[in-house]
Amino acid sequence: MNGGDQHYYFGSGDHVTMHGGSGNVGIDKRVTPAQELTPAVQEALCELLFLVQELRGQVPQPSADVLGDSLPALRAEADVPQQERHRALYAVAGIAATVGSLGVPIVEAVNKVLGLLGAQ
Repeated sequence: MNGGDQHYYFGSGDHVTMHGGSGNVGIDKRVTPAQELTPAVQEALCELLFLVQELRGQVPQPSADVLGDSLPALRAEADVPQQERHRALYAVAGIAATVGSLGVPIVEAVNKVLGLLGAQ
């Protein structure tokens, strides 16, 4: 970067580098469209969603809140970017891993979804 570059950080998580002096007119906010899910992925997500909803009532409130926040991205019909769905899957797997044998089916279900998505 040259000496004229300026960096800006926004509360939305955006990091913008301004090159040069003037003529900068906006931020390109292109988003990768949500991928089409195969029937196998849709079924695996439905199974995982059921397991996560069951687990929510059996964990401490902070963990239940994280699981609840993850639910929208785990719905098969959700039109969410792949990165958001992966983030939710990893959050769910992390909580499930902390609850011992109760969480094993959820970790396995998350791994199944990730495998079907080609993320493993």
